Amino acid sequence: MNQKKTLAAVLSSDELPTLPTVASKIITLTAREDTTLSDIANLVSKDTALSAKILKVANSSFYSFAQQISSINQAVSILGINAVRSLVLSFSFLSMKGGKQKIHFDFEKFWKDSLARAVASKLILERVQGANTEEIFICGLLQNLGELILARTFPEEYEEVLGQITEGQYDALNAEEDKFGTSHPTIGYEVAKNWGFPEVLLLPIRYHHDPLEYRGGNDNIAVTCKASYLSDILIAILYSEKPEEFHKRFRREAKNLLGLSNTDLEHILSEVHIQVDEAGKYFGLRIKKTKSIQEILQEANIRLSLMNLDFDQMNQELIKAKIKLEDLTCELEEKNKILNNLANIDGLTEIYNHRYFQNSLDNEISRALRNETQISLLLIDIDFFKKFNDTYGHQVGDFILKEFSATLKQEIRKYDTLARYGGEEFTVILPDTSAEDALIVAEKLRKAVDDKIYADATEDYHITASFGVSTGTPVTDDTFSKSNLIKQADDALYDAKEAGRNRVSLFSPKKKWYNF
Repeated sequence: MNQKKTLAAVLSSDELPTLPTVASKIITLTAREDTTLSDIANLVSKDTALSAKILKVANSSFYSFAQQISSINQAVSILGINAVRSLVLSFSFLSMKGGKQKIHFDFEKFWKDSLARAVASKLILERVQGANTEEIFICGLLQNLGELILARTFPEEYEEVLGQITEGQYDALNAEEDKFGTSHPTIGYEVAKNWGFPEVLLLPIRYHHDPLEYRGGNDNIAVTCKASYLSDILIAILYSEKPEEFHKRFRREAKNLLGLSNTDLEHILSEVHIQVDEAGKYFGLRIKKTKSIQEILQEANIRLSLMNLDFDQMNQELIKAKIKLEDLTCELEEKNKILNNLANIDGLTEIYNHRYFQNSLDNEISRALRNETQISLLLIDIDFFKKFNDTYGHQVGDFILKEFSATLKQEIRKYDTLARYGGEEFTVILPDTSAEDALIVAEKLRKAVDDKIYADATEDYHITASFGVSTGTPVTDDTFSKSNLIKQADDALYDAKEAGRNRVSLFSPKKKWYNF
């Protein structure tokens, strides 16, 4: 099937949704230059139920007007013709259900997701100075209208498309192009054009997947297309299985497309889940309580942390969970506080353990992403420690591990994280630290260890250590990941040992390692 045949079939189909009378008339009225506020108010007032819904939204935090709006005439006067038109269309479309044919397309989920996009679009555009936000809500709501139309017109074929998307064979646009010779932005645009929609509502439907394709000279339409595009990414943070990827992408593209600041982004990210839930109440959709983006990202970090735990660590986690479940009294709650602290501290060296290191690294990566800074990691191994243990015994070995930890701890900053990685391996997380500065820190630590004489009651001991250094910038490096950062430090440490030990090596993607 090609685009021409698909569009002809859609426009002639009995399953094509029809606009309710009030919605159709308001499109016609607002297209006329001689239309007055009274004309709009008289039209809307004839539908009592619709009038009540509009007044409910007008008096809600959706607009946050200080004065009470008691009539449609007053609403039209204060909100403006375009804003009232958007509300009429929003309520009209949110009432649309399936057609005559029985299909599996989830209309309720479609409109809930569309409402979330509408909220996100409005929230984004409100942070753009001088932007006209009157139509953005309805633009966000209808940007995926073509999906609904294709699902109603070609129910069986669109079921196949959804299957291909779910199985990961295609993304939505490619799957639709393969099946219909066109995609939902074009279909939505052509149908809305057939209904008589003005360009300010039409063009965001057409270009919401690729806003830079809009070549018109209307700045209002251009920023509306960009806000609609960004709303898709923002809502994916709430509902996708990989929220951290969409979070990173949203921050980057919102700055590039609309010049939003970190303050703007934090406001949007902290407000979106609240406003989605409130909009569900205003527009009569039952939306399950939405988690905050911060909570979603924390849960994603926990899942990643669990993937990095070995069997013994997972067993410790299960023991902790069991203890928490049995925490029925105040005495047990107090004991759990002590246990929580012990769970983070290595018993021998009295520095943080591997479990704490994994969680701390997750948090520091998230902070580096928010603040657009670098993060560095040191992996440290005591040279020939097995031979040292064999020569002097494990008690002396334990003494060295404890004193070695104290030496490192004295030389790092208060906000750096020192932890025992395992055995004679240690690690230091260096927030907001470049590769050059991380090399300086590592060399400082290496020299401190080399210069130190460790003395117990019977003898003096001297040890050396090898250091591997890795650095990343999460916000700009698409290949950055926690596991890669650790692996690169480990590779650099291996190189330091291979090159003769008691030295520092920096991982570099261009020249695999750099020895210091």
